[in-house]
Amino acid sequence: MKIRFLGTAAFEGIPSLFCRCELCAKARAAGGKEIRSRTSVMLDDDLKIDFPPDTFMHMVRDGLDLERIKDLIFTHSHSDHLYAEDMAARLPGYAQSAAHPIDVYANDAVLLRIKQTLDFNGGLQGKFTLNQVKPFEQKELQTAVIVPLPASHDPIETCLLYYIEKDGKSILYGHDSGWFPDETWAWLQDKTLDLAVLECTVGRSNYRKTHMNIDAVLETNQRFEEYGILKPGANIVVTHFSHNAQLSHAELTEIFEPHGIQVAYDGMILELL
Repeated sequence: MKIRFLGTAAFEGIPSLFCRCELCAKARAAGGKEIRSRTSVMLDDDLKIDFPPDTFMHMVRDGLDLERIKDLIFTHSHSDHLYAEDMAARLPGYAQSAAHPIDVYANDAVLLRIKQTLDFNGGLQGKFTLNQVKPFEQKELQTAVIVPLPASHDPIETCLLYYIEKDGKSILYGHDSGWFPDETWAWLQDKTLDLAVLECTVGRSNYRKTHMNIDAVLETNQRFEEYGILKPGANIVVTHFSHNAQLSHAELTEIFEPHGIQVAYDGMILELL
């Protein structure tokens, strides 16, 4: 399986719009891995997680054919994970798109925003199907089997993590979230993972309620090992970084590499063999 990290920043991006902080200035000057767009991941070419406002740029930069997407799953409705206006670009009159619908899986808040946006542009018109997911309820997609898990993120929305089984591999897509809720840990105890994707939005800040800091990531890794959740040689990748953490890619790598944790960057491709 091929995992492509399309974007690896939190809401603000790096460098952030209008920002003159030290990290943003360094990122503008350095370019390369220091430039981070809003977070999204593609599994192979047919399963996409989240649809941020940088999706157009991801498509152009990486030469993606978005018409190969069969399933689109969402973690939550925040604007750096859902830009429904660009989903309307698949509708007749905007694009000569394929006949097959893209199956969308998400909570009710995400589905409502998508439906309202597409209704304003003439409705779904056979280009999308909308499917509500709930925590712990398994869904069989065209491309994978998923189980949504509760996240600790926005208290007024059912934000979700995802356990994904695809092509004989098992993945935990673990953000946006602070320290995982107890019921999520309980569900994970008897699972084994080939890959865990975690977030480290707030860096060294003493905070882990709705986002993870460095210590929370390291403690999550430790609990994975204690519970035997990670298969031998399993990958752990961190992503979703904020410029407010003031940590460059090189600094993040220096922190996490000794623990066997890989720091994602925009355009990074990981192969699970």
